Amino acid sequence: MVKRVILLKTALVTGATGAIGVKICEMLASQGFYIYIHYNKNRDAAVKLQGELETRYQVKSTIVSADLSRPEGPQHLLKQLSAPIDILIYNCGAQHYGLLTDFTDQSINETMQLHLLSAISVTRSVVPAMIRKKAGKVVMISSVWGEVGAACETVYSAAKGGLNSFVKALSKELAPSGIQVNSVSPGVIATPMLDSFSEMEKSELESDIPAGRFGEPDEVAHAVEFLISTKADYISGHILSMNGSWFT
Repeated sequence: MVKRVILLKTALVTGATGAIGVKICEMLASQGFYIYIHYNKNRDAAVKLQGELETRYQVKSTIVSADLSRPEGPQHLLKQLSAPIDILIYNCGAQHYGLLTDFTDQSINETMQLHLLSAISVTRSVVPAMIRKKAGKVVMISSVWGEVGAACETVYSAAKGGLNSFVKALSKELAPSGIQVNSVSPGVIATPMLDSFSEMEKSELESDIPAGRFGEPDEVAHAVEFLISTKADYISGHILSMNGSWFT
């Protein structure tokens, strides 16, 4: 049996200006992808990233913006796309710490919208082109808390848990069309999101992780790189945990 090879050349990366998003964009650019670089607030970072990708890898890209924590965000984003998407990397993230009783309705809605509902809406809109092509890759960046839950991050945990279930369910729908849907579920990654922790808190957190360190953004990008490659064509509906054996 001769395996049909489909070239996938256009990628959409949401949350592209964050530490993980930048590494994912660099990985895609190194493979010659045309990239839609999504940002919400930091346009300067998006422009800088675009310039670096074009200079270093000689690839073209388009900057798109949308607030995906709002119900109208996905549609605003999708209107800016002028080409079918071959690879979707949904990488938006923002954490809200606090007891459930301290959450407002607005903060609950924004968290669920950003981490789950917008992911569903964006995916729903880009997969028809993949289905017509009988090829495509969808990778969601989830979280270890979507697998095991976390006190003081109950809503975030619920949203990421829902995202993982969405991945598993959608993979069954799209497998007959040759499309793989997976999730990368990082533990603690060394990004600016840790800046709110004191050095003592970070040291204590590191000591809880059997690997003895935090993960790096490029390690997340490596996991994504594998899942979008032809080497992973028979892997779908999988939640790829990467947390240094913190939770197994």
